[in-house]
Amino acid sequence: MDLGGNGGGLPVNNKQRAMTPNKSRGEFPRNSRKDSDGLSESPDLEFDYSDTDKWASELSELYSYTEGPEFALNRKCFEDEFSTHVSDKKWTELDAAQHRAHAMRLLDSLEVIVREKRLKVARAILYMTQGTFAECSSEAEVQYWTRYNIFLLLDVGTFSALVELLNMEMDNSAACSSAVRKPAISLADSTDLRVLLNIMYLMVETIQQEDPADKPEWKAMRETFRAELGSPLFNNEPISVTLFGMVTKFCSGHAPHFPMKKVLLLLWKSILFTLGGFEQLQSLKVRRRQELGLPPLPEDSIRVVRSMRAASPPASASDLIEQQQKRARREHKALIKQDNLDAFNEKDPYKADDARDDEDDNDDNDNSLETETFPLERDEVMPPPIPHPPSERVSFPKGLPWAPKVREKDIESFLESSRSKFIGYTLGSDTDTVVGLPRPIHESIRTLKQHKYVSIAEIQMAKEEEYQKTPLSGGDEEMEMSATELLYQGILPSLPQYMIALLKILLAAAPTSKAKTDSINILADVLPEEMPTTVLQSMKLGVDVNRHKEIIVKAISAILLLLLKHFKLNHVYQFEYMAQHLVFANCIPLILKFFNQNIMSYITAKNSISVLDFPHCVIHELPELTAESLEAGDNNQFCWRNLFSCINLLRILNKLTKWKHSRTMMLVVFKSAPILKRALKVKQAMMQLYVLKLLKVQTKYLGRQWRKSNMKTMSAIYQKVRHRLNDDWAYGNDLDARPWDFQAEECALRANIERFNSRRYDKSNNNPDFLPVDNCLQSVLGQRVDLPEDFQMNYDLWLEREVFSNPISWEELLQ
Repeated sequence: MDLGGNGGGLPVNNKQRAMTPNKSRGEFPRNSRKDSDGLSESPDLEFDYSDTDKWASELSELYSYTEGPEFALNRKCFEDEFSTHVSDKKWTELDAAQHRAHAMRLLDSLEVIVREKRLKVARAILYMTQGTFAECSSEAEVQYWTRYNIFLLLDVGTFSALVELLNMEMDNSAACSSAVRKPAISLADSTDLRVLLNIMYLMVETIQQEDPADKPEWKAMRETFRAELGSPLFNNEPISVTLFGMVTKFCSGHAPHFPMKKVLLLLWKSILFTLGGFEQLQSLKVRRRQELGLPPLPEDSIRVVRSMRAASPPASASDLIEQQQKRARREHKALIKQDNLDAFNEKDPYKADDARDDEDDNDDNDNSLETETFPLERDEVMPPPIPHPPSERVSFPKGLPWAPKVREKDIESFLESSRSKFIGYTLGSDTDTVVGLPRPIHESIRTLKQHKYVSIAEIQMAKEEEYQKTPLSGGDEEMEMSATELLYQGILPSLPQYMIALLKILLAAAPTSKAKTDSINILADVLPEEMPTTVLQSMKLGVDVNRHKEIIVKAISAILLLLLKHFKLNHVYQFEYMAQHLVFANCIPLILKFFNQNIMSYITAKNSISVLDFPHCVIHELPELTAESLEAGDNNQFCWRNLFSCINLLRILNKLTKWKHSRTMMLVVFKSAPILKRALKVKQAMMQLYVLKLLKVQTKYLGRQWRKSNMKTMSAIYQKVRHRLNDDWAYGNDLDARPWDFQAEECALRANIERFNSRRYDKSNNNPDFLPVDNCLQSVLGQRVDLPEDFQMNYDLWLEREVFSNPISWEELLQ
């Protein structure tokens, strides 16, 4: 059995999957409603994109199914400790003072020297963070006691003790050397680390969840904990830097037993908690623009994306045949829905992807698209549409969702070309003088200036250029020591290694990756000591392994996106430094490789067993698992974490390529267009938006034939993606004539980044010419100078040679 899987999880043949329509997987049952052109109408995926999934789901994903027996072991350790001090009552029956006293006793016991005793106490604390589930009768009760116990443990100082123990386990050379020598690493090799990371993750994840019913002291504790987690209190560095160190140590092969999924989950939640999520980023962006005196944002991007409606997916092969038969019988062509994406070619959308390398993607059914025009041209070109019943009427959007934007650079280039055309000379960066230009050009400039958008990044780059030009008169830079700034300073020395390590793990966890001998083993914290012996056990382990990989992809994609967004807001050159190292580490082809699969199968994969999820598995009696129940999976329409990962990876790709000509050309060279087009089959508005953005930037380089064959994609881009008023993305008449000089563009950017990092963070390499000079004779002579030991031994010789042997003209000296 293939434990690695290809995103589908269970050992089900792709052909069988394709032949079995399943509404919950996003496939279209035969009785689904068809529109006037035979295209299947499937419901939009009801996906609410946010920082994280529901709290219960985030808690359950911490544990692999292989760890199931350890819940009972944690309970036994707690009850052994508890019964020695409190004999006649349950934990839930004690008062607050007794709870606190027992928590303090457990914390004191953590400091014992004997490893076995320490592990037992750690398991007892873990059972408390799991909500003392044996005394609860419902999942809601478990969640209540989880919150209560975790705030209690935080109050007595448990987290600091856990960080110290984690550092001790990281430096445990005996465990590392033992794991390196082992031919096969299993769950047992990482027991101590897993218990500590479980407690820390549960504490961070629970404390960051805000609840209106929280006590005022809990709210104060949350803010204090957030500040401590982001500051260099633990081991003189933020906790995130410590965890990044674990990731690089794991990837270097020195610690193959590290439970990487738990490390990455804790790293993700630590960054999310200390820096803030997408809502906080938006409000921070608004505040930063106000501070810089910039006009407010034209719209709230989060709200706009959430209100978007997905475009229809491509039709299936049977629908296309039926559509062609109907068209042959009809005398008039009906108006094609504007929001339908490119009808797919005859290839079965759900078959294996081996033969999908062709770039052309010419759709045979696209002869129907010859009459397709952009919405503004419809009234002039299209014949009047055939009337439909009210329920079938095509509804067009009232307006475009995004306000158009124009950069200062775009206005300058427009004026320059207009002046050279009408007057014959240019005025450089002057955007106010319009003498000699015709009136329509005046109106164009007025419209462009009306939609001019100045980003925070442009202001930061201009300021940095000023600092570099005038290091003395420029003054000292006001640098706010925010959590983002502290994190950047912490990871700056080893940031390239951290990025390479994250991408290595992402590659190993990607469903498209083939198992190679030189790839890292990311399954150390999921494989049991004894491999399965029955078919049922093998199927369960297969689901567990695929689920494990999906969670790792989810965590890494969220970490990278959060860091890129926060660094960009803090200072654009911090973002560019990280982005450039991701590009150098082949992040762009890696993400494209990830999407070069049956993406619909990945998003609708059933790699979860709901009855084994925590806390369900500790509250309810477990039913007997069968091969049929494992194959059936859950009843969800899609897998939340996989859709979340896909959107994050697309957003990362957008961040890396935006306004970078050389990186956009990488998308073209790696033939990303057919790969991205297949991702449009997922009927989710946010995912489609980021796919369309990536297609838009490379449209002018794909050729006229591609545009002609993909007019519905072009139409979808027009409808859903923000417009740049003088950007000819759809026509490509004025192609960028610059050669694809990847090296020159990246080297210029790298030089700017290095100057920024050197000026701001490398205080040891300051230019001595710019250092202040002490001109006071008394203070210079009064400074203590430590002379070397060999000079003191030969002081007499020095006096003889340098003082007594040299004649001194005292008269000249005094004058």
